[in-house]
Amino acid sequence: MTAPSTYGLSTQARNLQWLLTDLVEEVPGVNSVAVVSSDGLLLLSSDPAAGGAGGAGEPQATPRPKGPRGASADLATIVSGLGSLTTGAAALMEFGTVKQTMVAMENGSVFVMAISDGSLLGVHATPDCDMSVVAYHMALFVGRAGHVLTPEVRSELRQSMENTP
Repeated sequence: MTAPSTYGLSTQARNLQWLLTDLVEEVPGVNSVAVVSSDGLLLLSSDPAAGGAGGAGEPQATPRPKGPRGASADLATIVSGLGSLTTGAAALMEFGTVKQTMVAMENGSVFVMAISDGSLLGVHATPDCDMSVVAYHMALFVGRAGHVLTPEVRSELRQSMENTP
């Protein structure tokens, strides 16, 4: 993965992009990552074509398997849907707030973790990933990103995703 394009972004937005890039590059088995706002909009993505953590249009140093059909919008939709479903289930069963959701499938796994502001962190990983390592690094991301993801930064990130060619 190449360095993200951070032209014109605030320090907080650049730090979030750096944290996302670090999660994808440093955790074995992670294919793609998306941060989704509480209303389901994609804020950050590891998909270079989406203008997220990867450089737009630049080749990756080491090819990574693509996320769901290679589209960050697909991962964002899945993350948002799982977040909504599990939140509804937890409310119905009176179990409190959902901290993490994990779906293990034959050819991969999807992890969803809540961020303090209602946003969600979603990870698509290989079937042979170490789930505890992925969950640990997601928790680190959430802990570092939760206080930075202010309404102003969310707005800035949405704007940068909309302006990506």
